[in-house]
Amino acid sequence: MESAPPVFDKPKVELHVHLDGAIKPETILNFGKKRKVCLPADTVEGLLQHVSYKEPLSLTEFLAKFSHYMPAIAGDRDAVKRMAYEFVEMKAKEGVIYVEARYSPHLLANCKVCPVPWGQEPGDLTPDEVVSLVNQGLKAGEEAFNIKARSILCCMRHMPSWSPEVVELCKKYRNDSVVAIDLAGDESINAETCPEHRKAYEEAERCGIHRTVHAGEVGPPQVIKEAVSILKAERIGHGYHVLEDEGLYMQLLKQNMHFEVCPWSSYLTGACQSGFANHPVVRFKKDGANYSLNTDDPLIFNSTIHTDYKIAKDFMGFTEEEFKRVNINAAKSSFLPEEEKKELLYKLYGAYGMVKSTEF
Repeated sequence: MESAPPVFDKPKVELHVHLDGAIKPETILNFGKKRKVCLPADTVEGLLQHVSYKEPLSLTEFLAKFSHYMPAIAGDRDAVKRMAYEFVEMKAKEGVIYVEARYSPHLLANCKVCPVPWGQEPGDLTPDEVVSLVNQGLKAGEEAFNIKARSILCCMRHMPSWSPEVVELCKKYRNDSVVAIDLAGDESINAETCPEHRKAYEEAERCGIHRTVHAGEVGPPQVIKEAVSILKAERIGHGYHVLEDEGLYMQLLKQNMHFEVCPWSSYLTGACQSGFANHPVVRFKKDGANYSLNTDDPLIFNSTIHTDYKIAKDFMGFTEEEFKRVNINAAKSSFLPEEEKKELLYKLYGAYGMVKSTEF
């Protein structure tokens, strides 16, 4: 998307990006043709006209974009594995040295999932095998492109019946690329208190599986409060509307809660409507909050990590020092085991010309 040189051309860490929102258009077209799946267009430009956009839509309209292309990918072993591999390649080209990709295994399956998503015919690809294939793709990508990639499995707010299996898959694959559980989807559904989601998160906490939750993107501060108090979230996906409850914001600042912020996404989903100069990130920056910059769904937003960094520099007053701080925060708040986290921090300190420290 950008032709200008990146505003921060140093190693980066990305914690909030959806695997199924970061697929190459060419790959979608390739599998659409191979599987005889009807797509809205047969060229990259044509496809992007349908799946990506540049002016704000509602979160619901944004989520509808996935139905244009997911039928070409879901249920196909080669497509799932290739999507994960190419994702790592894409992030390596953007100068990302560690990334956590998230996705719902059920939304990529066509067997042992009810209902079968995207209007697919039932097949033989289970959510369990989806996770295995994504892990294979990520590991092959790590080897080929010399970056580290891990994954987060998403529970979906509107499908609580899937959540017990999501946490079991987190447990099964916890030493094989999967590092955490997430709750995603329509925030207007009061899901934090839903028994299946709550039990899945209780089990995750009991087993030492890390927890993040999409909360306060378009929903009120109450959703964030419940994510923290009921689901014991260690990080918050987006979290912009926390600023509407000063007491909660101050409490989370004190706790050093990490906010996974996505500036370009927040504009296009209508999550933040006050302009970038008044974006919640400006307040986060001023208060020295713990947050990271992320792309969310680069296919749909026709963006790269450089898009978000450029917005931060042009409209939010970011300096080189703040970009470094944000990436160090991201590394510290990553869901890597402590030893690997230390290695990642050493890499960043070295690349940023900072004194290496053993404290973090």
